Amino acid sequence: MASPSGLQSGLSRQLFEIWCSDKKNACVIPGYVMEGTLAKTIINEPKEVTLMNGITASLNMQVHYISFSAYTFVKELMPPNIVLVHGEANEMGRLKQNHITQFADSNTKIISLKNSFTYQIMLPDDLHVFLQLSTANISQRITIAYSGAFGVLKHRLKLIFESVESLLDEESYGSAFRVHERLTVKYESEKHISLHWRSDIISDMVSDSVVALVLNISREIPKVVVESEEATKTEEENNKKAEKVIHALLVSLFGDVKFGENGKLVISVDGNVAHLDKQSGNVESENEGLKERVRVAFQRIQNAVKPIPLSVS
Repeated sequence: MASPSGLQSGLSRQLFEIWCSDKKNACVIPGYVMEGTLAKTIINEPKEVTLMNGITASLNMQVHYISFSAYTFVKELMPPNIVLVHGEANEMGRLKQNHITQFADSNTKIISLKNSFTYQIMLPDDLHVFLQLSTANISQRITIAYSGAFGVLKHRLKLIFESVESLLDEESYGSAFRVHERLTVKYESEKHISLHWRSDIISDMVSDSVVALVLNISREIPKVVVESEEATKTEEENNKKAEKVIHALLVSLFGDVKFGENGKLVISVDGNVAHLDKQSGNVESENEGLKERVRVAFQRIQNAVKPIPLSVS
């Protein structure tokens, strides 16, 4: 015994092609077979068949067809509904009519499914226009134990997200800010903060990152106290720190990186020289390969050291 019964592929097809030319062999096909399949073809016992590799082979084996029907079992069960799921349209039509006739004296309903489905792609907000469905927004809230300085948490988040804006909320004892225009962080007490957001893919991701950061800060209280002093650093000092990181990463990639005129970086690789403008990101070099490598590397480093831009949402 081997499947599939249609002999279109698989083990049954492989065995058939090996044995079909020997008259000592036989193929027994039980039950219904689809039109267009090899099993349907050999029921009529043709002299030749076409193999999967396109070669014609003689059909000398015996072919037997056994009609198997589940009608006897269905008649004994007398179910309230009989659902005809799939099959050839004409055969399914005949089967349905036959069942309607056979079960005329009972309360059994014969149901056939149609495969003429249509699909429409739409925004969730448009569901109520095309379908009798309504959409809802899920507002989530989580309270986290946090005993550190609220300003330190805001500073840490500013290093990650481009948009961290202060809010005035009387219910949260005067302190709250909004992260990435999606999530609100509120100061609840000296030992707790709460996060509020409307659930969607991006907002859930932002909330997960904020929760991870809060838990990490809670485990590093001594380190956070020191970093709270760094919160007073000016934007200029932070930019200088970022430039040092960028320079170190470029050195790790290209080796010889020096400061040139007008604040440009001079990068030398195998006798080829490239001039990088850190402000605009423009690269000048006679070697197009080096020029493109420096441009792409600098762009990726910039994306890594800068806060997540608000435009990603």
